[in-house]
Amino acid sequence: MLRVFKQYRPNQVARYVKSYFRGRLFITGVGAFEFDCGRLLPPKKRDTKALNVLSEVNREIQHLSAEAY
Repeated sequence: MLRVFKQYRPNQVARYVKSYFRGRLFITGVGAFEFDCGRLLPPKKRDTKALNVLSEVNREIQHLSAEAY
């Protein structure tokens, strides 16, 4: 299942990744990502914008996990 996000909202993307654990997503203006084990994986096309999004979303996932405890 591929989820398309029309706007980039790190918290919303992080909640989606954390809840579905494995899959693919597309962020308009940024590109496609895969995620596994509740974390975004590096995209095949390594541009700086995509890598910044990757690190920001993974930080949000860590914050969500820390808030649960």
